[in-house]
Amino acid sequence: MDWNSVKIFLAIVNQGTLAAAAKTLAISNSTVYRRLDDFETKLGRLFDRDNGLCELTELGQQLLVQARAIENAFDDIERHLAGRDIRPQGVVKLTAPSSFSYRHLPRHLAAFNRLYPQIQIELLVTNSELNMTNRQADVALRVTHSPPEHLVGREICKIKWGVYASDDYLAQHPAVTDMDSLSQQQLIAAAGNLKQYPAFSYLERKYPDKIVQRSDDLIAMAMLAQSGNGLAFLPDDLAVSGLRRLFDYSVASDNALWILTHADLRKVQRISILMNYLAAALK
Repeated sequence: MDWNSVKIFLAIVNQGTLAAAAKTLAISNSTVYRRLDDFETKLGRLFDRDNGLCELTELGQQLLVQARAIENAFDDIERHLAGRDIRPQGVVKLTAPSSFSYRHLPRHLAAFNRLYPQIQIELLVTNSELNMTNRQADVALRVTHSPPEHLVGREICKIKWGVYASDDYLAQHPAVTDMDSLSQQQLIAAAGNLKQYPAFSYLERKYPDKIVQRSDDLIAMAMLAQSGNGLAFLPDDLAVSGLRRLFDYSVASDNALWILTHADLRKVQRISILMNYLAAALK
């Protein structure tokens, strides 16, 4: 079975359309269409197509099981070969949350580049978990209490939560001294998925009539507080300039920052160098 045809088949399964698969693979739509047509001529109809969407047929479902196995085998080979690379040069794909990517990593990566100019860092900014098994990323900075078992690394530090406000806000509102004083304040709470976190569900239960703004993004909450909209409840790594930390927000458990990689890559020198450097820099 031709691996290139299998890759196209999997890309269509993952993306749902021929056009999206072509974009992912960086090839033309006509190439995807032609190769799929050849593949189906050999094996039979793999997809039902409806308004551009591709749905697996029964035969396609059967092929998917085998195709995933082939994909995993190639991923294993690639990681095994990469794991033998001991040179302190080349590309390292680093994934990190937006908060660290915007506020903390730039200065540390600049210093790292001066020390190791032969190691190029690709910074992938996302708050979602990238698939490290197929090497979407080599190293991950993650805020988590329980890292995936198939990844190895270390906990760098704990990150406390605090209550934050701007000086302009504090000058125009009653004093904020402790949790009891929140009932006299304007609060910035969560929207979307963040709303279910204990740090924010508490505000919804306890002070629903004091909430003046909501956001589904912690950086946006910090900026809202910076502009004087109200009090923000933030992990300390998001303490942007112009905000004053008033006291610990004990409702929220401390975050844990981890640096992680796949077990097969931990002996790759450029990866271990970056992991050790960031662990020391961010501690």
